[in-house]
Amino acid sequence: MRKFEIAKGYETQHVIIPKRATNKSAGYDLSSIEDVVIKPQQIKLVKTGLKAMMPNDEALFIFPRSSLAIKKGLVMSNSVGVVDADYYGNPDNDGLIMVPLMNILDHDVIVQKGDRIAQGIFLKYEVTSDDEPTNATRMGGFGSSGHKPL
Repeated sequence: MRKFEIAKGYETQHVIIPKRATNKSAGYDLSSIEDVVIKPQQIKLVKTGLKAMMPNDEALFIFPRSSLAIKKGLVMSNSVGVVDADYYGNPDNDGLIMVPLMNILDHDVIVQKGDRIAQGIFLKYEVTSDDEPTNATRMGGFGSSGHKPL
């Protein structure tokens, strides 16, 4: 089963559950849950208020919307985001999806609550025959899978 849900703590924030724009759209539009001012060359994590449930052999890939750079002067600082299945419901932030946006203009850019900022595409992935993950379970939230335990 795969679906989007409202992350804990965002139930009263009028979160927009993503929808595909057309029958042949691959991506689900992700929207900002807040007004954010991004200064020139600044990177801000923009919250969506969402979490995503998916099968263990899938990931949600987050891509910039094609109009983001042209209309807003914003790019995703990580180019493409990857939301792993075990990010859902993690104890740090319940799997909250955030989009790192960078302002490439020479003036402030405002992202308004409800602006569509990215698109998510669910994709199945394969692992190698000798795969041995270094950690059995996720221990944290955003960006935590690269951290080594103390």
